[in-house]
Amino acid sequence: MVTPVPFALPADQLAGRVAVVTGASRGLGAGLAARFAEHGMDLALCARTEPTLPAGATGLTAAVDVTDAAAVDAFADRVVDEVGPVALWVNNAGVLQPIGPHRDHDPSEVDRALLVNVGGVANGTRAFTRVARADATAGSGRPVLVNVTSGAATSVYEGWSIYGACKAAVDHLTRTVAAEEPALACWAVAPGIVETGMQALIRSQDAASFPAVERFRQIHADGSANAPAWVADHLAGLVAGTWAPDDVVARIPNEHG
Repeated sequence: MVTPVPFALPADQLAGRVAVVTGASRGLGAGLAARFAEHGMDLALCARTEPTLPAGATGLTAAVDVTDAAAVDAFADRVVDEVGPVALWVNNAGVLQPIGPHRDHDPSEVDRALLVNVGGVANGTRAFTRVARADATAGSGRPVLVNVTSGAATSVYEGWSIYGACKAAVDHLTRTVAAEEPALACWAVAPGIVETGMQALIRSQDAASFPAVERFRQIHADGSANAPAWVADHLAGLVAGTWAPDDVVARIPNEHG
């Protein structure tokens, strides 16, 4: 059961507003989409494998590789033309691998991680700022950008050299864009440990590749991970103006205290 968030989510602030989610075919992205739909938001979902709209939701879906800047731009234009002005854009698409000591990384996996986790976020951010600037003074609140980050951006996890470096880049990118685009609301948000397929991949590692694996296994055993809906409610709070972190780089509080 999802713990209620400690703030209101006014339906009139969310119903009919457009939420874009990349990497929405599974995991956190699919969970965000489902919860946004429950709040009455219209959806625009993309991933390399075309997502499915949650039952009863309205909007559009598309197969988009976030490393393809032209494809991301074309998707952003479709969203505005077919669904409406973007109220919330969540750059969620990302990859965890390679995992293990940096000396053993496959260079092709490193390249892919950098292209998706940094290049893909940059492409989504640029597309968002381009289409959202025109609506920033429309009187319905500042359009909101969320770049999904991680505590690995600032904490050293052996085995996550590339993942952590990518998330650190996302944090700095977001801070800079927030300064450049004061008419927009830009956040890098760490969702905490969320129970998704990515967590199953983490728990499958051995301690030689990822020494912190036991911590993640224990969180799973305790059932203390955040639910995707808990994360979604906080992101929706950024749109409704009921959750306002003190810093551009923020972390969602633990659902279970």
